[in-house]
Amino acid sequence: EAPEYRNGEGCPAAVAGAGVCDPGLVHIAMTLDAHYLRGSMAAIYSLLKHASCPESLFFHFLAADGAAPGVAELRSALAASFPSLRFEIYPFRADAVTGLISASVRAALEAPLNYARNYLADLLPKCVPRAIYLDSDVLAVDDVRRLWETRLPAAAVVAAPEYCHANFSRYFTDAFWSDPDLGARVFAGRRRAPCYFNTGVMVIDLRRWRSGNYRHRVEQWMELQKEKRIYELGSLPPFLLLFAGEVEAVDHRWNQHGLGGDNILGSCRPLHKGPVSLMHWSGKGKPWDRLDSGRPCPLDHTWKSYDLYIGDGDVSQASAPSWASLSSSALPASVFSW
Repeated sequence: EAPEYRNGEGCPAAVAGAGVCDPGLVHIAMTLDAHYLRGSMAAIYSLLKHASCPESLFFHFLAADGAAPGVAELRSALAASFPSLRFEIYPFRADAVTGLISASVRAALEAPLNYARNYLADLLPKCVPRAIYLDSDVLAVDDVRRLWETRLPAAAVVAAPEYCHANFSRYFTDAFWSDPDLGARVFAGRRRAPCYFNTGVMVIDLRRWRSGNYRHRVEQWMELQKEKRIYELGSLPPFLLLFAGEVEAVDHRWNQHGLGGDNILGSCRPLHKGPVSLMHWSGKGKPWDRLDSGRPCPLDHTWKSYDLYIGDGDVSQASAPSWASLSSSALPASVFSW
């Protein structure tokens, strides 16, 4: 069980009876599944620990309908580790997207739940104006409200860190670039030159997503992919096709990605230069797997300090997992309680 955090001074007062529609809430969307549940728990813990107003965080979890563990089991697991967490779980039907998924370079990228982010605007209550979408392999080390308050100009639907040094063309096949109806023509007339962005950390304006019918537009690109093989990488390319050059740029500190290591060599990767607000273990290597195998990367030990999992050999520590490294001196007394 994680420590319980309370709002400090200056946090918005809850509106009586508003529930999930309370305008003072920060909405965070994530997926939940068996393999990534341990990562999700650590991510939630980190978000609460570093939030100035943790009671104002509302979590929206998307879980595969009919999969094990079921929604009831996931709900129990969340409530056990975070008794006062404000959250809802939305069953996601795999058949909504299964027929649209193409083979990818990695089988893990073909899981239907990877595509659940396309359906956030359909699943979340209509009163939720925007959501921060986060992958399950992240840790926040800053107040997520700062990301929530990202300004989205009228032309933007998505905000995310951009990486314009990356070779954008490699995210699509030669068939895409050589097709006169596709290639550079797809990105012509956009606000800026198209750049790569990682879909594991995004601020999404759900109202603009709905009004622009972006779920259908994502599905159109997925249908074309089934016909022409225009990309290789799962759920990412449709977002690039729709939003590259239109994304509202966010400081890189909010997605220090690639910590999963080199996908081919399996080597460890350090943080990028600059400040860090969110660490992201994107890539094949996950910190919980590497720690369990006895081959962790240096930064995996940072993730370990947020790990709530009690393994078979850790029963004696059930009452106090790894709280020694989480001193209450790091936070004002008014926002920290056991």
